[in-house]
Amino acid sequence: MRVLRGREATIRADREHTARLLADAADGRPGVRVWTPPRQVAFGRRDAREPGYDRARRVAESAGFTPYERDVGGRAVAHTGETLTFAVSIPLDRDRGRIDERYSRVTRAVRSGLEGIGAAVSRGEPSRSFCPGDHSLRVGDGGKPGGGKLAGIAQRVRADAALVAGCLVVSRSDAAALATVLESVYDALDVPFDPGSIGSIAEAGGPADAERVARGVERALIDRSNADSWRTERVGVEPW
Repeated sequence: MRVLRGREATIRADREHTARLLADAADGRPGVRVWTPPRQVAFGRRDAREPGYDRARRVAESAGFTPYERDVGGRAVAHTGETLTFAVSIPLDRDRGRIDERYSRVTRAVRSGLEGIGAAVSRGEPSRSFCPGDHSLRVGDGGKPGGGKLAGIAQRVRADAALVAGCLVVSRSDAAALATVLESVYDALDVPFDPGSIGSIAEAGGPADAERVARGVERALIDRSNADSWRTERVGVEPW
């Protein structure tokens, strides 16, 4: 298994490393990456079809976030430069057609990693959250859903490999910055969004330290993969 650490200065160069993980998985070698991507608003294909898409891109840019259109569906996701992202690449030679199982496996791993560093999280998300989906984690309250969304998870599937990826909101300041830019972006897209729906790992009782969160989630993803061995590769600078 390959474990990548670090980020590149540009969005395109940074994304190339994750694309390499997927390509390697097609050759039978799984991979894991947990990192903080460059500051951006990543729009989905659904966003690009909205009448307000061009305006939404201008809004993001004026707020200091580089607009970027990713090649999958879903709605806009923002990264402040402190927001964590994780990606798990999975060969499909023995895992074909098990989309829900891959979602469940990765979601359990991320939740386990967060709980291992003291965060109380639950499955699900509040209404009108960013990039809504069926596979999200939110701030927990005594084991019950209660607070804002702190993780969203999506999956890209090819004939030979899958990439299960998502974002993690670490600190309260990170959540506040995301709420501010996404409120304007979603308004331009005319998509319902509640800025109060964003939570954070710190709000869930975990650390506001992105490095500690990254290592905890990374370890959990590696453990869940049942890899016989793994090797860490530095592909860019880590911001901590």
